[in-house]
Amino acid sequence: MVDVTGTTGTLVLAGTPIGDVADAPPRLAAELETADVVAAEDTRRLRRLTQALGIHTTGRVVSYFEGNESARTPELVEALMGGARVLLVTDAGMPSVSDPGYRLVAAAVEKDIKVTAVPGPSAVLTALALSGLPVDRFCFEGFLPRKAGERLGRLREVADERRTMVFFEAPHRLDDTLAAMAEVFGSDRRAAVCRELTKTYEEVKRGPLGDLAVWAAEGVRGEITVVVEGATESVEELDAAELVRRVQVREEAGERRKEAIAAVAAAAGLPKRDVFDAVVAAKNAARTGPADGKGLS
Repeated sequence: MVDVTGTTGTLVLAGTPIGDVADAPPRLAAELETADVVAAEDTRRLRRLTQALGIHTTGRVVSYFEGNESARTPELVEALMGGARVLLVTDAGMPSVSDPGYRLVAAAVEKDIKVTAVPGPSAVLTALALSGLPVDRFCFEGFLPRKAGERLGRLREVADERRTMVFFEAPHRLDDTLAAMAEVFGSDRRAAVCRELTKTYEEVKRGPLGDLAVWAAEGVRGEITVVVEGATESVEELDAAELVRRVQVREEAGERRKEAIAAVAAAAGLPKRDVFDAVVAAKNAARTGPADGKGLS
């Protein structure tokens, strides 16, 4: 498309069904039919979606997935700078939420290009609502690392998180992930595994992490979203030794001591000075030690 007015175009992020095609937002069909460029994570899935909606795209269709996201972003920005209306869709849910899109949005914002959205289904919010866990405060953690050590490290970083947490996970890694969560968060921590949301075989399995890990060991299929209850310890339960231990866990995960102290203090609802003093006292105790058998002076 050639712009003769010098006006930049618009980037539209459109949500697509996470299962039931009837959940497609009403505006999605109109945007697909009229966009100058449709950037799709999988062009074959896009074709199936348009067929199910009974529509045809009139603009240019290009692929935009993890493997070509960096290379294709400048091309799409150029089209936007030329005045095109670019529609971005992923296989399911909202673009850029654990899917391609962030790079393009950031590049468009940098060029002062308008970015808007067609709101649609979200596995994150759907699973959260169905979980039966607190929804007043939550955080989205996306996919955990594939390697066991890195996965444990990431979970330790959020072990003290008070908000309900939402994770995505591949079905073949679910049992290992739930076992790791039970190890780090405690086997009694409440959670919900949401499988095949809005699809024919939708299932929400609720229970303690330990029980869910045993259940998942038998094998689970489908698209998976895991919702985990936040930490529920009261401030009174955290003594100085526990505060020091939590700082050490974060340091071992790669955080600087200053950042670790701030994070532990925030999670515990304590002043940073209290945690800092506990760490300094533990460090001094380790340095001096009761070498003479008389203890600390």
